[in-house]
Amino acid sequence: MVSISESQISLQALGSRLRVARIARNESMAVFAARIGASVPTLRAMERGASTVQVGTWANALWALDRLEDLATVLAARESLLDLARARQAPARRRPYARGRPRP
Repeated sequence: MVSISESQISLQALGSRLRVARIARNESMAVFAARIGASVPTLRAMERGASTVQVGTWANALWALDRLEDLATVLAARESLLDLARARQAPARRRPYARGRPRP
């Protein structure tokens, strides 16, 4: 398996934040793992930042932490600076008039 160091660092940081959130809720690994439908070894792998954990398990963990809406920002469409500049320069579209109506 190819390992990209930047993605591994991001997964480790995500796992650390998961651990902090779990501990802040005062939940043991066994209790939290049961809540998200995973085993303790899977939760341990998540907290370590293992890249082998299924995304569905991560979604369950976000749900359990009441943070599922954060998943909506992943790969959300973004407008580039060029798109924003073009939108500002584009003239406003005028609606066509119905036949028989006088134009102003």
